[in-house]
Amino acid sequence: MILEFAILDVKPKQEKYFEAAFEKVKNIISNFNGYISHQLQKCIEIINHYILLVNWQTLDDHTEGSRESKEYQERRKSLHHFYLYVVLFQCIYHQRNSEMFLYHHQ
Repeated sequence: MILEFAILDVKPKQEKYFEAAFEKVKNIISNFNGYISHQLQKCIEIINHYILLVNWQTLDDHTEGSRESKEYQERRKSLHHFYLYVVLFQCIYHQRNSEMFLYHHQ
């Protein structure tokens, strides 16, 4: 399993519009081959800062399968104009689940 970790900085005062747009297109993500689950997390301290976590079966499911589809282009049109930085792909990282360490407070 692969975890996609995307840092999304939204233009100030556009947070509610971004969240509404994300809500409309979130099913596009979940219909891609290899999709497992996703979460959109909003930062408490910096209100226009979000983290998108998406679990994929393989890296290719995200990098080749989803990004090359017309559905991805639809999602991109709906969301990317909200981003503060034009070069979004510099803020996307992938990790193998086996390389992650989870710690829980006991």
